[in-house]
Amino acid sequence: MASSSVSRVKPPALRPGDVIGIVAPASNLKRADLEAGCEGLRRAGYRPVYVDSILEQDLYFAGSVQRRAQELEDMFTREEVKAIVCARGGYGANYLLQELDLEKIKSHPKIFVGYSDLTTLLTYFSDAAGLVTFHGPMVAKDWAYEGGGGVDLLSWRSALEGAPAWDLPLGAASRVKGLLEGAAEGTLYGGCLSILVASLGTPYEIQTKGTILFLEDLAAKPYQIDRMLMQLKLAGKLRAVQGIVFGEMRDCVQNSTQGYRLEDVITRIVGDLGVPVAYGIPSGHVTAGNITLPFGVRASLRVRGGGAALTILEAAVTTL
Repeated sequence: MASSSVSRVKPPALRPGDVIGIVAPASNLKRADLEAGCEGLRRAGYRPVYVDSILEQDLYFAGSVQRRAQELEDMFTREEVKAIVCARGGYGANYLLQELDLEKIKSHPKIFVGYSDLTTLLTYFSDAAGLVTFHGPMVAKDWAYEGGGGVDLLSWRSALEGAPAWDLPLGAASRVKGLLEGAAEGTLYGGCLSILVASLGTPYEIQTKGTILFLEDLAAKPYQIDRMLMQLKLAGKLRAVQGIVFGEMRDCVQNSTQGYRLEDVITRIVGDLGVPVAYGIPSGHVTAGNITLPFGVRASLRVRGGGAALTILEAAVTTL
């Protein structure tokens, strides 16, 4: 079913003092990073909880696939847990796709936050269950950021507390730029480019029709970005998008002396789509100030004169 035509289920809003369940569906993590992130959540006014098995290790995973799937299901069904935030990405969320009881998750809709490898679960929950999901800061990464600057709290609260409509902070200081002019509305959707591409040809293939597609990645060379974008294009996944927004694209360079910009590579590939394209929104793999993006809600993208504006047009959560 196309992402734009799914009947959406919005989870209940997050409130100050609420319990946040922490999960590790992918790679293993260090206790020090976990505890630093928990402290960051406490400073923001929440009560983080996790199960001791979260620190287990199986090769590069946070324990067995059964442990990780059970942990995630349990956090969805625990009544006191009001939101679920992933500890970190890495690799391994794809193992959960055949293990999770989707009906159990659908019957207990909750805020689910992550990025990077967790793109697999963000898009799966969005496409298969119709859940609004959240591309945003993770516990052992952004919430553990020294000095507290890893999280953009304005977008976090707007997305998770139920702002009816809001603009992302994309002023001059954000370094966001317009690549191709235009205006569009669509369903915000996407995530880490390499993970989105990995879904192609599987039963969990991404559904991009009618979307404002958000794409970001880390440390991929420009020719690799080119190859992945071309794969999406050849697979028909860019044909019916309404607009495209790229992330910060941190460390996505060939070398310091390359004679071209990643923006030029991108424009050559998507320039014939006839849709607005923006570049540089800091959500996902960022240097600081990770912005929370709600996937599955209506949004508008406006690109003009080298600048860009992205507006969320509806609340991403329920407030009753």
